[in-house]
Amino acid sequence: MSNSTAKFGLGMLLQWQVLACLLFASAFALELFWLHRLQTTEARLTDAFMRRHAAEYIPDPDIVVVDIDNASMTEMEAIAGLWAWPREIHADLLEGLSEFAPRAIVFDIAFSERDMKRPKSDARLSEQVAASPTHSIYLPATLLNERGDAPPVALQSVAQAFAMHGSHVSTTAATLQLPQAVQPAAWRLGLINNLDDADGVLRRYRLYNDVAGWRIPSLPARVASDLGFAVPVGSDFTLRWPDLGHKRYRYSELYKLLTEHRPDLKPAEVLRLAHEFRDKIIFIGASASSSFDHHLSPLGSGYVGVDVLAVALDNLKNGRVMRQSAPHWIFLCGLGLLLAQVLAFQQRVHPLIIGAALVVTTLGGVWLADMALHRDLIMPIITPFIFVWIWYLGAALVGYLRERRTRDQAVALFRRFLNPGVVRKIVEQGETVESLSGQMRNVTVLFSDIRDFTTLSESSPPQQVVALLNRYFERQVEIIFKHRGTLDKFIGDCIMAFWGAPFDDPQQAQNAVAAALDMQDALLEFNQELKAENPNAANFDIGIGLHFGPAVIGFIGAQRKLDYTAIGDTVNLASRVEGLTKGVSRILVTREVKDACAAVHEFTLCGTYAVKGRYAQVELYAPSRKIK
Repeated sequence: MSNSTAKFGLGMLLQWQVLACLLFASAFALELFWLHRLQTTEARLTDAFMRRHAAEYIPDPDIVVVDIDNASMTEMEAIAGLWAWPREIHADLLEGLSEFAPRAIVFDIAFSERDMKRPKSDARLSEQVAASPTHSIYLPATLLNERGDAPPVALQSVAQAFAMHGSHVSTTAATLQLPQAVQPAAWRLGLINNLDDADGVLRRYRLYNDVAGWRIPSLPARVASDLGFAVPVGSDFTLRWPDLGHKRYRYSELYKLLTEHRPDLKPAEVLRLAHEFRDKIIFIGASASSSFDHHLSPLGSGYVGVDVLAVALDNLKNGRVMRQSAPHWIFLCGLGLLLAQVLAFQQRVHPLIIGAALVVTTLGGVWLADMALHRDLIMPIITPFIFVWIWYLGAALVGYLRERRTRDQAVALFRRFLNPGVVRKIVEQGETVESLSGQMRNVTVLFSDIRDFTTLSESSPPQQVVALLNRYFERQVEIIFKHRGTLDKFIGDCIMAFWGAPFDDPQQAQNAVAAALDMQDALLEFNQELKAENPNAANFDIGIGLHFGPAVIGFIGAQRKLDYTAIGDTVNLASRVEGLTKGVSRILVTREVKDACAAVHEFTLCGTYAVKGRYAQVELYAPSRKIK
């Protein structure tokens, strides 16, 4: 294979890799900036990081939750009956808490229906909400879909209650569930609509709902804005979830403490309560199982609705809103990994090394994303690494198939002149045509020629001559392969073989002589077979010449026809030696061959002979097996 052809092949391969990389990068960009099909998978990995770091987030001590839990439901039955309780119960609690001047009280209780049997109870709650010294009691509202049972409400009429500002069309209406048990004049409202992701997990919270240009704030955003906390830009934000460790009070215990036992409170108890509630933000809601207000969060199922509101406000108050990494940086990192792989495969780095490096890089990316979440930053790493790994697997598969094709070609090529064991060794070591060409090696060259073959071929039919030669060559080639020789070529009725290439063989000379002796024995057996088949058959005879020395080894020829062969003076001398065997000995070897394996075989000097192309005469020896 010529260098220009190899360069052309590598150039075409590199072009295809670059083109495939561009297509892959385009698909990567499409997913990252537009499709977001892997968004849920990314979110679930972030959930795992969130769970790992949940204990590190210390809830704000200024946020207190008053919880109507299952025990509170039971303990309050004697006072308030079954749920839902009369609204005056909550009015009593508000009256007791107001003495400690909390910064805000936020209800996560709907109050959406009037108590027709106890209107005074509703009035009592309205009065208490309106009478709040700081007017800082917030009530929840819910934006319903168009099929909701509640009648549409003109947004202009509730603009003040939601603190919505700006110029809007007064006729715009929305279906809202409002706290009808409280008089509208006392409303300070915010929406509590959840924003579940596609897999049903609550990871984000709305800042506002846009209805025909009206921005209706969520309850946490409304409270944060009124209290002067920074509200991020956008319609929603990703929550940073702490472990369930908010400062909590059981509703029943607090209610009894602030109503039934309030006259009997000792000064120390009053001071403790003042410390716990003064200037605090108090959320009142229900975790009882009958409230059905539990949500699936990154920390698991059962996250109570009032805790969700408290977490959202905690995030806003303390600037713990999760930030998203800029997607263009993620794209550049992923593109860099893709290009690094293209370069590595182009340089023919072993796929296992590339894979190991990619494993380390992936683990490093996971660690980096985990550390980023510790700093309230979300890094989407699944998307880039999925594309990088798909590219790696595809490139590794293509490389494997290409390598397999190259090996198959090598096997098919070398089987012509190498024994199967040598072929396997070449394939296992990944040798190529280029790596096996143009080598200077010391080899032992053997020529074997059939004597008087011209006379035999003229006296026999062509088909019989070809069949006879094939039978003879089959035996002799097996012997060459048996002794680890390399079959170079057939030249008419002549066999050329050599030892010492493509792999070094310290015993090449003795293997070559042993092969020559076996070829001689095989000839005698072959003649016996021919006599058994046809008593009038002519005997075959051969001459075998061997020489040891340096030669150039490699694939020589044209692109359409290559031969793995040896060239040089060593080859020429071995051919001349074979020509001198007639009338002297069936096998002749040079002194170089004899000296290389005298300890294994016996040699008889047959004399010195002038050889064409050489000034000095050549000593020739007839080998034989040592008698043990």
